[in-house]
This record gives sequence, C-alpha cells and structure tokens, in this order.
Amino acid sequence: MHVQDFIHDLRFSDLPAPVMVMARRCLLDLIGVAASGRRTDLARIVTNHAARQFGAGEGRGARMIFDGRRVSPVGAAYAGASLIDSFDAHDGHALTKGHAGVAILPALLAFWEAEDLALDDQDVLTSIVIGYEIATRAGIALHASACDYHTSGAWNSLACAAIGARLMKLSPAQTREALGTAEYHGPRSQMMRCIDYPTMLKDGSGWGALVGVSSAYLAADGFTGAPALTLEAPEQQALWGDLGSRWYILDQYFKPYPVCRWAQPAVQAARDLMSQHGLTGADIADVEVRTFAEAVRLHSARPATTEEAQYSLPFPLAAMILRGRIGADEITGAGLRDAEVLDLSSSIRLVEDPQICARFPAERFAVVSLGTRDGRRVTSEWTQAHGGPENPQSDAEISAKYQALAGQLGDNRRQAIETMIAGMGTGAPAGDLADLVLEPIGDAA
Repeated sequence: MHVQDFIHDLRFSDLPAPVMVMARRCLLDLIGVAASGRRTDLARIVTNHAARQFGAGEGRGARMIFDGRRVSPVGAAYAGASLIDSFDAHDGHALTKGHAGVAILPALLAFWEAEDLALDDQDVLTSIVIGYEIATRAGIALHASACDYHTSGAWNSLACAAIGARLMKLSPAQTREALGTAEYHGPRSQMMRCIDYPTMLKDGSGWGALVGVSSAYLAADGFTGAPALTLEAPEQQALWGDLGSRWYILDQYFKPYPVCRWAQPAVQAARDLMSQHGLTGADIADVEVRTFAEAVRLHSARPATTEEAQYSLPFPLAAMILRGRIGADEITGAGLRDAEVLDLSSSIRLVEDPQICARFPAERFAVVSLGTRDGRRVTSEWTQAHGGPENPQSDAEISAKYQALAGQLGDNRRQAIETMIAGMGTGAPAGDLADLVLEPIGDAA
C-alpha cells in the first residue's frame, strides 16, 4: 500500500485483533508515563515554557496533557512529548533504537483539540496505529541511511505529520509535502551525546512532535518540502512495501522500569540471579556486567539529576540489588542521595563483550556476575530485558505498571481511564477520555 493511501484510507476494520490490543496497551502505558512525568523538573519547565512562548494565537488552541492550559497545537505537542520523555518508562522498538508513542499521543491530542474534532474510539486507535507504523519504518530507514545515531525526534516527527494529514484531511499531495518537511526539519540530534552527558535534552521527541505538527499545518497552507527520502528513496522501498500487512506496532517493547532500555537487561539478569540463589542486597560484595558497547556508555555511577539516573546502568542496577525495585522514588529526590546505592553503583564494573555487541540492536543482552560476602560467585545466563516481543508483559503487568505510574491521578480518574481504554473499539465517542488526560491533575484527582 502506498504511504499516502495508508495514511488516509486505513480503516479500523482493517486492523487485526492483535494490533487493536497493542494500540490499547500503548495508549494506556503512555498515559501512565505522562502522569508520572508531571513530577519532573523537565515537565514543569517545558509546560511553563509552552504557556509563555506558544500561545494559542488565532485558533482555539489545545490543552497540554495533565495541565489544562491552552497553547498552540505545536506547543501542546511539544510539551506533551517532552512530558512523556521526561520519565523514561515509555514503549520503544529495538530496530529504531528509540521511541514512537512518546510523540504520537501528544500530536494526536493536539490536532484533536485544536481542530475541535469529534473522534470516536475507533478513530483514536486507528490514528495511533498509523503513527506507529510510519514512525517505526522511518526510524529503521533513517538508521540505515544516516551516518550518525539520531534521537527519536528525528523520525517520530514523520508520524506526527502523518496523523495531522489524516485528521485534517490533507490531500495526498499535501501529505507528501508534510512528510518531507517533517523529515527535513526533524531534529537530527546526536543520541550518544545525551548518553555521555545526560541532560534534559533527552531523546529529542519534544522537538520531533513540534516539527511534525508544524509540518502538517504548513502543508495545509501550501508549504512544500517533499520528498521524504526515508520514505521515497529506492533503497527504502522494501521497508514500506508491506504497509497494511506487516504490523511493526506488534514489535514494540514495554519497560518495567523508568530507565534506559539498554540498562534493563543487566537489571533483569541481576534480579533473576538473586532470586535463583536466594540472595539479598546485604549478601552482595562485587558486581560485574558484560554487555554491548552502547550500554557500557551508560556509565553515570553517581547521578546528581534524574536525567543522569535514567541514563545510567550501574545506578539502577545497584538500586535493584539493594532495594529490590526501580521506580520514581529511586531515580528522583532522596533516591539520588541513597549513600548505600551510590557506593555500590560506583563499584560496579561494566565490560564490553564483543559477542553481545554483535547482536545489537536487534537483540540486547547482558551477563551479570555477583560476588558474595562469603566468597561465592554466581553468573547469569545471557539475559534480555522483560517486556519485548520475545518475552511480553502480561495484561496484569501492563495494568499494574499503569496503576503505579498514575497514582497521583486519584482512584476514580485513574480507573476511569483504564476502563475506557479497555473498552475502546466499539465506535463510541472518545471525548471523555481526552478530557481525563488533558485536565490538570490537581483539579481532577
């Protein structure tokens, strides 16, 4: 199916049942992550920035996620994607080495609000699927054709433009211009810079959403920007030829913990190893991790900020070993000053393993070796993180994660969101769900 045809002609009835299930899972997970993201300094800064610098202008504007203030749709998408990106627990895809949904949901909500659309739940799920299919292929294509490793905003911007083209009913020609503009202006920021020096720049998805939404509106006004080479270059055609029959949304992973996915194989290995051998944190004297090179660069052992903690391997690993968990409390506030965790984190040895490196990015493994205070040493098998296509989370695990992340919404609001999403697909109006996600937390909890 041609890209423009897929964007405009895909119908809910075309979606296989597993794709519908995955779209609902992604939606619930993203909303939970957004709720937890509200507690970060990054979220506070970007939402206030959007309120000051991205006014609604001539239109009705769009409310920011869990904030309620109206800004331009561009500002709302930027703030929403930055909010989700601020708490590194959102879904991703191995071959993109990044994240699609983080920009897709905020862009969808921004167009929905700004254009005053009466969407039903089938419209919402179909738009989400379109976004994931466009974004994931664009990410794979960009990594195959660019010389550097760029952030997710470099390619999820195309998904945001695609959603806008569909919802605003752009012509196929306008859609092509929107996609080309989104690709050209998508932030080709260097991901490994933020791995080496973690800051609030994160994965570039705030700017990806901003660019994608802007590109759709520019194309509607006649702005030209085609072609998007990640879509139209001859060497990329095989990747796009199975639109509508091969569903990349099914390959998304879900994170058990709010830290970089690259750190999570080691966390999983240590957790499994301690459970198998009946070990507690008090038993552990020495830790070594063998893994792929990119994970070794997550070397921040004594993080001073949540961004440094989220882009660390030894710190969350030490928290899991000593505290048995990695959640918001471990990577923010007092958790960053836990002296015992910091001391163990500083002693963990990270070793690049050539055999494991050869399997990256399609597969991400770690091998953890634990030395005990009584002189024993136990070593894990090659371990992948939980939550991927090869070892998916159960419905109960997805629900439990959402309930934990969205705790500050209050029981009624939190449960109403999950119940609505679980029932999506009947063609019922979806405006109540949008209101539950866009109203400020303090007023609706």
